[in-house]
Amino acid sequence: MADHYKGITLWFTGLSQSGKTTTAQLVGQKLRERGVDRLENLDGDLMRMGLSKGLGFSKEDRDENIRRFYLVSQLLTRNDVVTIVAAISPYREARDTARAVIGDFAEIYVKAPLQVCADRDTKGLYAKAMSGELKEFTGVSDPYEEPLNPELVLDTENATPEDNANRVLAWMEEHGYLQPVASAVADSVTA
Repeated sequence: MADHYKGITLWFTGLSQSGKTTTAQLVGQKLRERGVDRLENLDGDLMRMGLSKGLGFSKEDRDENIRRFYLVSQLLTRNDVVTIVAAISPYREARDTARAVIGDFAEIYVKAPLQVCADRDTKGLYAKAMSGELKEFTGVSDPYEEPLNPELVLDTENATPEDNANRVLAWMEEHGYLQPVASAVADSVTA
């Protein structure tokens, strides 16, 4: 059977607790169910424990963290791997550079109001940041620059993770990164 998808980096950006990881993991699960076997999930928290271990949260360190993300993503994407990045990536310039370097790239803004993110925070990081105890916290004491022209904006306050994941897959189909389900089934029957 011919491949029914091509490599792309799906770059999920948004505040901490906005729903990036939840949505990204669900997109990955749905893609695997659709037969996408060349797929990698690069999560911000996990990358900081490995590839970006030792980096802090200064602007320079955040930019270096994102540089590492996009270099890995570029290698994977050019080898037809669907690469799912879930990282706050707070600065527009770094995301724009990622887009330019990777090429096949979709910026997906996972949008939730600051208070909703704070209400979801089981670790109490927002409370610590708002009290001044935690420095360099994105959205509180450090800026988050919202995307200006993302391919998708996912509202996690009013839409379910399922609805948002389905929107990502529909976008991929519409832009030729994933064959629609009916076409994939027809191809497998004629193969």
